[in-house]
Amino acid sequence: MADKSKKWGDNVAGRYFVDDQCIDCDACRTEAPDNFTRNDEHGYSYVYKQPETPEEEARSKAAMEACPVEAIGNE
Repeated sequence: MADKSKKWGDNVAGRYFVDDQCIDCDACRTEAPDNFTRNDEHGYSYVYKQPETPEEEARSKAAMEACPVEAIGNE
């Protein structure tokens, strides 16, 4: 389960976040490319845009469920 106290500072404010458990597997970026992106310098993903539509919400939820290390949280 993702830990809110360990979320990356790159995450934009909002419900979804990625914490420091991320292994940069690309699952979230594949499921929800409009909401997740990669920090190339340090090799992890983060939320750069919170979901704004029902489709983005569904994709972000799918990304959270697809994360193999449960690094994505939803407040």
